[in-house]
Amino acid sequence: MTAVFDTTKASDISASGQLREIKVAHSPDSDDAFMFYGLATHKVRTPGLRFTHTLCDIETLNQKAREGVYDVTAISFHAYPYVQDKYALMACGGSVGEGYGPMVVSPRAFTTSEIKGKRIAVPGTLTTAYLALQLFAPGIETEVVPFDQIIPQVLEGKYEAGLIIHEGQLTYDKSGLHRIVDLGRWWQKVTGLPLPLGGNAIRRELGPQLMSTVTAALRESIQYGLEHREEALSYAMQFARDLDTASADKFVGMYVNERTLDYGSDGREAVRRLLDMGHKAGVIGPEARVDWVG
Repeated sequence: MTAVFDTTKASDISASGQLREIKVAHSPDSDDAFMFYGLATHKVRTPGLRFTHTLCDIETLNQKAREGVYDVTAISFHAYPYVQDKYALMACGGSVGEGYGPMVVSPRAFTTSEIKGKRIAVPGTLTTAYLALQLFAPGIETEVVPFDQIIPQVLEGKYEAGLIIHEGQLTYDKSGLHRIVDLGRWWQKVTGLPLPLGGNAIRRELGPQLMSTVTAALRESIQYGLEHREEALSYAMQFARDLDTASADKFVGMYVNERTLDYGSDGREAVRRLLDMGHKAGVIGPEARVDWVG
């Protein structure tokens, strides 16, 4: 799914009459929709800036970030070392799993040892889910499948197991699938840290002042959603992929919370640790240089 929309109003125009377009891209998921609700519905506005929004899947956004297409883009943390020459990380907007995260699921109750010998359907090789899987089971055989097709294709028998992200973390058991490993739980046991999955990156070419202004606007949007939860959730439901309101509220709460406003010292350390471990394991080529804005 790809969609583009413009959230400009006449009142956004600065006194000089100049408008600076800020191209924003994020996933069509309920948590991202909740996060950007304030900006997308004009509840949060920054005079002089014109925000246009593009919605598409995270693996596409990871690849587009390598081209520097958008001014602000959601990315998987796994992708950051490959785009760090063009982008810095915003200090808000992160999706962080507190002892939970992407899961390997299967129709059969394999042991964790058995699953390491299976071919796993994964949602993309630049996703953090894939990075965590490779740290959990180095060299495991994988094949890329669109994230929303992983559960159906596992059920059809095309793969013995799949690595699921997004709302599938709450719905897999309704299909009779077994959770073999929760990589967020595994990561916490290994490191004692939360698992940082995705964040928002901002293009360095905007310059320090504009980067700071745009980051502040996103933080205000997140804060607005948290303070007006019912209306923000109502907006996000259009992206909830078959979740009922209660389940969507639970999912949003998992990935949009106080840590989304600020990673915290342990959250930032988790980002550094994840990328360092990925580099040392040979999963990530470039060594990461983590820069934060805001």
